[in-house]
Amino acid sequence: MAEIVTTSIKSLPLVYRGKVRDSYAVGDDKLLIVASDRISAFDVILGDPIPKKGKILTALTDFWFKELDGIVPNHLTGTDPESVVAPEERDQVKGRAVVAKRLKPILVECVARGYLSGSAWKEYQTTGQICGVKLPAGLKQSEKLPEPIFTPAGKAEAGHHDENITYEDVVKQYGEDTASKLRDYTLALYKKAAEYAASKGIIIADTKFEFGLDDNGTVVLMDEILTPDSSRFWPADEYKVGQSEPSFDKQFIRDWLESQPWNKKAPAPKIPQDVLDKTSSKYEEALIRLTGKGVTA
Repeated sequence: MAEIVTTSIKSLPLVYRGKVRDSYAVGDDKLLIVASDRISAFDVILGDPIPKKGKILTALTDFWFKELDGIVPNHLTGTDPESVVAPEERDQVKGRAVVAKRLKPILVECVARGYLSGSAWKEYQTTGQICGVKLPAGLKQSEKLPEPIFTPAGKAEAGHHDENITYEDVVKQYGEDTASKLRDYTLALYKKAAEYAASKGIIIADTKFEFGLDDNGTVVLMDEILTPDSSRFWPADEYKVGQSEPSFDKQFIRDWLESQPWNKKAPAPKIPQDVLDKTSSKYEEALIRLTGKGVTA
């Protein structure tokens, strides 16, 4: 089937269209969440889809939910997505959707960092710390941190960048009990995933998780986890301290956009097909290295 930029499921009420995912109501307590082939860069949704991207993200997330089972409850219900839509709509959800519990989102991006990269590297160079966490002096770009750290960000409105906050800010917003669970779950998930990925020749430099609260106030892991959209995956055999690392994520498409005369506001430039295909192959290589399996188009 061709790439899916926007789903059109008429048999269920549309709840929300995000940068990548479309969510539909399944009764009062569940959501059908469909991963499209859209991609965003610099907080702009690009007009050209990435082949197989939605299926790759879904396959990786499903894999990680199984691999990390037992650390924290997650939002999966086990319901077959194809069973909740009309027969003629099944092609839109096959291999790219889940039926999830409907939760109250916690408005914090829960970021775990094991290496000094991206915005954290910039903040460290200026302040010597990240999100209020003081780090040793003299660290270099992409260097492994002494211990993984929790560096939360406050979720911004659409079109704005998330802003780094401190653990104390999370405590003020959600209380010590919930804040400590968010931190401890985030670091436990990251450590176990990083250990597994290392056995497959991949460094997970950092990643972000999202959580919600169920009707009982239980913290539940939701959304995608440990994909190239939400993580920095580096090939371990090319890793060197002091450089910007090659990665299995959207950096390739970001680099192409940076070379264009573009003000980083919508609409984005039209992306050449070879750049789209190369981005797709980088995403799929991460999937294959981690799980041993690719996806069909």
